[in-house]
Amino acid sequence: MKKFDYSLNYEELDLRKHPELYTVGRGEQGVLMVEPYKGEILPHWQFKTPEIATESSEKIYELFLEYKKKGDFVGMDMARKFLQMGYTRARRYTNHKGGRKYSKEDGSILPYQNDKVKAEAAAIFKAQWEIAKTDPDYVQMKKEHREKYESDEA
Repeated sequence: MKKFDYSLNYEELDLRKHPELYTVGRGEQGVLMVEPYKGEILPHWQFKTPEIATESSEKIYELFLEYKKKGDFVGMDMARKFLQMGYTRARRYTNHKGGRKYSKEDGSILPYQNDKVKAEAAAIFKAQWEIAKTDPDYVQMKKEHREKYESDEA
């Protein structure tokens, strides 16, 4: 599996036109870099309350399905990454008020809390993320993308 290529000029690169340059990478790598998807998905990404998280995750999943209809694997994967990031960021805010895990002073882990509102928002994103990442078409397209563009022979 290839690592995400951080050396590319993502601000000027349109990966819809050049899907061969896209690397899935691990987790959320590149989620705030890859265009035009970042510009299309980021405005809908919010997790402050369960109601906002529901609306946001549903809209991002709609985009996932639109990309799927167009056979746009990179778009599907970016939508999946935003759903995953909704979960991970909401979890961070569940555990640490203000979202900061480490102390600025000494780098120690700050005290944990349990914000039930953020925990519910995280669960909403996690459920949508699970649906997206296990979608049979997504799984197949991911396999094909990796074989075509991310193998050692590519």
